[in-house]
Amino acid sequence: MVAIVTDLPSPPPGGALPIRVAALYHFTPFADCAALRAQLLEACHKLGIRGILLVAHEGINGTIAGTDEAIGQILDIIRALPGCADLEVKFSRAPALPFHRMKVRIKREIVTMGVPGLDPRRDVGHYVPPAQWNTLISDPDTIVIDTRNDYEVAIGTFRGAIDPGTRSFREFPQWFRDQRAALEARGRRPKIAMFCTGGIRCEKATAFVRAEGVEDVFHLQGGILKYLETVPEPESLWDGECFVFDQRVSVGHGLKPGTLDICHACRTPLSAADRATPEYEEGISCPHCKGARTEAQRRRYAERERQIQLADRRGTHHLGLPLPTAARQAHPCGEDTDQ
Repeated sequence: MVAIVTDLPSPPPGGALPIRVAALYHFTPFADCAALRAQLLEACHKLGIRGILLVAHEGINGTIAGTDEAIGQILDIIRALPGCADLEVKFSRAPALPFHRMKVRIKREIVTMGVPGLDPRRDVGHYVPPAQWNTLISDPDTIVIDTRNDYEVAIGTFRGAIDPGTRSFREFPQWFRDQRAALEARGRRPKIAMFCTGGIRCEKATAFVRAEGVEDVFHLQGGILKYLETVPEPESLWDGECFVFDQRVSVGHGLKPGTLDICHACRTPLSAADRATPEYEEGISCPHCKGARTEAQRRRYAERERQIQLADRRGTHHLGLPLPTAARQAHPCGEDTDQ
């Protein structure tokens, strides 16, 4: 599957967004992932649902979209799976389906950290509800860490949070080991609060940190999405928008679709200011990748953009927009998705 970001149609009159987007994950042992994949794929196709689900022996993770009725039916099916009765789901709305296909993939991990032996069901950090998050991260003794990748952090994060500068979640363990050594050299025993988009990366990140011997570890329950959904904007300590791995690109407070587009060449989120620069050529380059592509690549991008425009005029989809390495590493169609 490839992810395509195009202009979405305007919401229908009255402001109602017709599509329900469900972000979910759950750690529970599955014995037969192949049978589960077939079951979920068939059900999603029948219900007209699109998106991506990852299944592994450790559980399920993904984002799917469809009508309210269809999403309700597929969630009933997922909750009927072994150990999934208390599945937690984060909902948002979209003016159109933010995915072009439905994929169910079998993975070794539902979020790839690459550290063997971690089991979030057995040992995980302390969950902090969104209503209590501001108090925790405002404590000067709390070290707040954004566990997401650098291109996600760049468009929004909590005030005062540390950006590890990682390009993929696989880099987090080594970054933490390096950071912890520096803290302990100053004689500080940290109280750590971590957060991510939907919570799944923090399930493993907090399990990892506890395995490293740090006891005071906390993470935002439900992730940034639940915080933006439930905490009133005037009380919020979140600045910017939250990157999401679908055609919406980002969401803001109240989980309203954000203001960002994306570069079809390097897949970096783009602001209106980015798109107003001379370096921006739609579908070909942006300020982040101008000069980093060969002329052959630029010609290929230009032809691809021409095909996209032709497809738009015909009312069809163009499926030729590949993700770069960095985005593939964190994208549900690659290794990781944070839901």
